[in-house]
Amino acid sequence: MLDKRRKTLRMTAKTATISEMNFEDALSELETIVKSMESGESKLEDSIKSYERGIELRKHCESKLREAQEKIEKITMTENGSLATEPFAEEE
Repeated sequence: MLDKRRKTLRMTAKTATISEMNFEDALSELETIVKSMESGESKLEDSIKSYERGIELRKHCESKLREAQEKIEKITMTENGSLATEPFAEEE
C-alpha cells in the first residue's frame, strides 16, 4: 500500500504544476506526503524533496482558501428589516 502511495506521489509530482492544481488535489497530495514522511521509510533525499513540495502545496492551499474567503458574502439585516449582503470579514 505504501509503495503504491509513493508511486502515485512521484507521478503527481512529475506531472502536476502546483499553481494549476485545485484545492482538493493539492490537499490530497499534501496528505500523501505527510503519510509517507510519517512512515519513515523514505530516503533522506526523497524526504527533503517531499518536504519542499509539501511547503509549496501548503502555501497553495492557504492561497486557495483566502481566495474563497474573499468571495464569501455575509447576509445581514438592515435597520429597516430588509436583507442585504456585505463582504465577509474575519471577526477578531
